[in-house]
Amino acid sequence: MIIDFHAHIYPDKIAAKASAAIGEFYDAPMAWHGTVEELIASGDKIGVDKYVVLSAATKVEQVEPINNYILGEVAKQPKFIGFGTILPGYTDFENEMKRIRAAGLRGIKIHPDFQKFQIDSSAMDPVYEVLSDLGMPILVHAGDCRYDFSGPKRIANVLDKHPKLKLIAAHFGGYTEWGAATEYLVGRRVWFDTSSTFWKLPMADAKTMMRKHGVDKFLFGSDFPMWDHADEWSRFVQLGLQGDDLDAVLYKNALSLLGLSE
Repeated sequence: MIIDFHAHIYPDKIAAKASAAIGEFYDAPMAWHGTVEELIASGDKIGVDKYVVLSAATKVEQVEPINNYILGEVAKQPKFIGFGTILPGYTDFENEMKRIRAAGLRGIKIHPDFQKFQIDSSAMDPVYEVLSDLGMPILVHAGDCRYDFSGPKRIANVLDKHPKLKLIAAHFGGYTEWGAATEYLVGRRVWFDTSSTFWKLPMADAKTMMRKHGVDKFLFGSDFPMWDHADEWSRFVQLGLQGDDLDAVLYKNALSLLGLSE
């Protein structure tokens, strides 16, 4: 079984524009546009069984439409596990998170670099507390040496203040900031996903981080539409995981974190 814990989707009419904007932000070509049809086609190449699908609002007025879009796609596609979105300034966050949780979404995704707020801002403390109380995981874009919004040290500050929060730090805990991820996050109660990492992090360093942090806190992720699943898989298998360790990263850790059964 394979669960892709990090897959972005967009409505067909805006997918090309949305993916182009992401490509421009990262100065990188995008493998796909990000439609649902493309996601399934890409994931089928490696036999993905489930996808955690998500999108991040950059404006307060986008929160509910994006959450409703994810809810609608989850209702239509049994392979989808939905994560909603939130950001500072959305004042009715508690009711919105309770609403989407009751409707079937399993967690929240934020991207502080896009959303332009520091992840350890006090404005987010009430949000993290509600998520902790609800038991809803939060998947966060982690790190980028070009910005000071989501670095590993700031994520460590969040963990210090909210010890019950189930936080997944994407990209091995710190996109292009893996030294800081090792210093501040490795060994702590935080999960890492494998997406958008192997293009730059040397495989020997990735193996060392995984060994020190523990395979029980890693989740396979593609970061579609940035990457094609087959390409990500060809890099992921170089970790050399086998048996129970491989199953843990591919799906068992995800099921445990989300409270789901096979």
